[in-house]
Amino acid sequence: MHVRADLHIHTQASDGDLSPGQVVSLAEYSGLDAIAVTDHDTLSGARDAIEAAAGSAILSIPGVEISVTYDPGTLHILGYFPSFPEGFENVLKRLQDARTVRLPKMIEKLNSLGVDISVSDVTDDARDGQIGRPHVAKILVEKGYVRDFDEAFTRYLAKGKPAYVEKDRMSSREAIETILGYGGLPVLAHPFTLGLSPSEAKDFVGNLAGKGLKGIEIFYPDHTRAQKKLYAGIAREFGLVVTGGTDFHGAGKKGVSLGEYGLDKEGLASFLERLYGKSGN
Repeated sequence: MHVRADLHIHTQASDGDLSPGQVVSLAEYSGLDAIAVTDHDTLSGARDAIEAAAGSAILSIPGVEISVTYDPGTLHILGYFPSFPEGFENVLKRLQDARTVRLPKMIEKLNSLGVDISVSDVTDDARDGQIGRPHVAKILVEKGYVRDFDEAFTRYLAKGKPAYVEKDRMSSREAIETILGYGGLPVLAHPFTLGLSPSEAKDFVGNLAGKGLKGIEIFYPDHTRAQKKLYAGIAREFGLVVTGGTDFHGAGKKGVSLGEYGLDKEGLASFLERLYGKSGN
């Protein structure tokens, strides 16, 4: 499959390594037609990417990735918009504040475990981005407490581990309805992280579709062939648009390159028809 669009990208506005402008340049170099910057709980990177792409051959679609309450595992909702959703950043402020409150609690737990890092170690490295666990993981690697990001999470930062701290999140209904309210297209991100059996996944996605979910991310680095087949069937059953992307965070992160996963020409055309033709409704 020849990927033309990578619709899941993170920048320095959250936990990515590259600036939005660098992402646009890399997308051009990689021969992509379209990208979507989908930083965690902020649209600032998406706005900058749109500006950077102006006058280029790259279509930069405004997007965001929202963490949603889901006790069994991880549930993220991607929001894509036909034009920049002015005012949406104010809606996200509650989630941004929750990240600020969460960091010192994680650092306190790490300190109690004999890990000598500070809040300023993390904030200085993160610059102005929305701070999350990957920023803490990076410092743990740099200071030699763990070998890599995977060990940082499995040993300290993953849910249920000793330095994990829960944060305020939207409910799935709130996230979906808020995206729809701003004319956007709410999409279930990387459904494998739900940790559900095929029948459970079908029921769960059907429930989200009943709340207004409009799409599902199928083409993703960690999805197996069987999972992609399952999610494609679910998409057909509930009339969901198919999306895909690398969840790109930077060179070497997760071992994927920008544009390695995503939508081909036909898939991009279908996505854009749903995004612009129906504006998520």
